[in-house]
Amino acid sequence: MRYLPQTKQSRQSMMAEIGISKIDELYKDVPGGAFIDGKAKMSDHKGEIEVERILSSYAAQNHTAVDGPFFLGVGCYHHHIPASVDYIIQRSEFLTAYTPYQPEIAQGTLMAVHEFQSFVAQITGQDIANASLYDGATSMVEAALMAMRVTKRNKIVIGNHIHPDYRETLDSYMKTHEGVEITDIQGKEDKALDQDTACLIVQSPDFYGQPHKYEAYRKMCDDNGALLIVVVTEIVSLGLLPAPMEADIVCGEGQSIGLPMSFGGPHLGIFACRKKYMRQIPGRLVGETVDEDGRRSFALTLNTREQHIRREKATSNICTNQGLCALAFTVHMALLGEDGFKQLARLNHEAACKLASRLETLKDKGVELLTPYFFNEMTIKLPQPAQGIIEKLAEQNIIAGYADPANPHCLILAATELTQDQDIDIFIKELEITLDR
Repeated sequence: MRYLPQTKQSRQSMMAEIGISKIDELYKDVPGGAFIDGKAKMSDHKGEIEVERILSSYAAQNHTAVDGPFFLGVGCYHHHIPASVDYIIQRSEFLTAYTPYQPEIAQGTLMAVHEFQSFVAQITGQDIANASLYDGATSMVEAALMAMRVTKRNKIVIGNHIHPDYRETLDSYMKTHEGVEITDIQGKEDKALDQDTACLIVQSPDFYGQPHKYEAYRKMCDDNGALLIVVVTEIVSLGLLPAPMEADIVCGEGQSIGLPMSFGGPHLGIFACRKKYMRQIPGRLVGETVDEDGRRSFALTLNTREQHIRREKATSNICTNQGLCALAFTVHMALLGEDGFKQLARLNHEAACKLASRLETLKDKGVELLTPYFFNEMTIKLPQPAQGIIEKLAEQNIIAGYADPANPHCLILAATELTQDQDIDIFIKELEITLDR
């Protein structure tokens, strides 16, 4: 019976074949901090009811975004998701659909992906957008790889403060690409682009919440024949900030529209670029066409992934469909419309402005706002280490943002349309009390 558990003898035989003596050796490359400590271990031979009770007790210890004031962002944001989104994506024709290989039986799926691409292209100000990328970090890496293919160069330049997780993902990918150089130029006037530079990567709003203009970056790229890549981790910002039309490639995270935080995923990579680079775009492209009767229809126009063509010809090894996440994004955007998307952005910015105004009242406590310009996220400097403040406020059921490891006294705060005035009142009051201790 293929689905019954393996016997002790069969497990030992398989382990001997691959050269290990115990199962734990399969996980030797997993960082120690990723393992659950001994408190969460269960003894063998528990019944299903007992296992459910134990795991439910652990789950009940989580403090979620709806359990109190919440100001955590840095690439994953707490937004409202209309009930219609969840209803539509759970319909069986969408929930069970995967890769639409046969257009004659997958028109609904293809149309949804085409509409997703259309929304992304419109809000990013680019000619064309793709689908089927994991998340913002891998989307940025794919943009860098694409720039290297287009320019036939191997130098990647980081122009400002990008998300450290994105940078870590970039470093991990590029370890497998010989001769790639990654350099940072933010705050370093003696460094700039040169004729070996494939791309300049800029995030806006950046990791600390500061929006950026692109004219100077565009000129640097034009002077050196490099591509300008703009990373957007908070897609809602494009409802208020100008679309990065100066970019050659726009990439980032689409989680804020239609997708819950879900303790870190699954999320949705967005990717858009100029039409002239279409043949180098990763993922897939769904295009509009007509059938033999002249009726509007859709097909996979470009699909240069490893599972479809020879590996050496592929533009990406990402083989996900990510269709359900893209559908959630599409449904939410369709419900918002252009006016609704802009209004959502305004609500986010207004909430952040209220938070910033209240933080100004704590100047005499040593609180300093470091980002004079922001969308819905900002960074403050505290007179005490930020991580300690976060832990103390957590005891009051307040999730007080993110402590920047590179700057221990810096606290990064986010406010969205779900941030209520009373949440800000509670946060400011408890922060003041904590600073006085």
